[in-house]
Amino acid sequence: MILDRRLLVFTDLDGSLLDHHDYDWSPAAPWLERLAAAGATVIPVTSKTRAELAGLRRQLGLTDTPFVAENGAVIGLPATWRRPDDPPADVDGLTLLTPGDDAASLADRLHRLATEQRAPVRLLSELDDAEVAELTGLPLEEAALARRREGSQPLLWDGDETGWRRFCMALERDGLTVTRGGRFHHVMGRVDKGRAVRWLAERFQALHRMRPATLGLGDGPNDIPLLTATDRAVLIRGAHGLPVTVPHGALYRTRHSGPRGWAEGLDHWLGNSLEDGG
Repeated sequence: MILDRRLLVFTDLDGSLLDHHDYDWSPAAPWLERLAAAGATVIPVTSKTRAELAGLRRQLGLTDTPFVAENGAVIGLPATWRRPDDPPADVDGLTLLTPGDDAASLADRLHRLATEQRAPVRLLSELDDAEVAELTGLPLEEAALARRREGSQPLLWDGDETGWRRFCMALERDGLTVTRGGRFHHVMGRVDKGRAVRWLAERFQALHRMRPATLGLGDGPNDIPLLTATDRAVLIRGAHGLPVTVPHGALYRTRHSGPRGWAEGLDHWLGNSLEDGG
């Protein structure tokens, strides 16, 4: 991948930049440093909440870049990505855009549909912190942050596959989007990771009068829209065992999973083509 334009790297977190089991990202650290030195922008695109991302963005050195949370339901813009007609910044200095439905209305609709369909579902946001910690492997305080949804509702399905397919049809008839992450099904309005990625690429072009080069990395079914929205893509070997098919003509499939696979994908597409200050 020869770079003659500014590079935007859109990356999933869990199972991609972060290890699926222990959330370690150290194997990817050298590439993060190299991308920063070259002037490339790394943009998290994740199912995590904005509250979860706050600390992670500081640890990863990504506080000055945009992010996409809750599978495209929340977009956060730092000052350098804002336009004068954007909503004002919130207390974190970010402008937040929520293109889909809010979490409370989604919960109401899910409860109604679950009652109508006699569907055995549990919403992540309505579990207690200890239950979420057990399901995800997160510490209790981080499990609490995972429950703070703004534009989506992850859920657990306690029925069979036939019942799940029937419930999905009811959700779609009600105008909702369903996607599968590494641990949960996620229900949102008409949003997804790919729409958010395209919107951010268009915002960059409007601000800088140039079309960026884009690279996407992900491992799960909910990353398919992300990967198909970028010029080049990396499908990281998943630790979740879910089948993932990506219709992309410039796709690299990694041998390794997690952050080792993330670094492997960057080795493949960028190799020695990235220069400091690029």
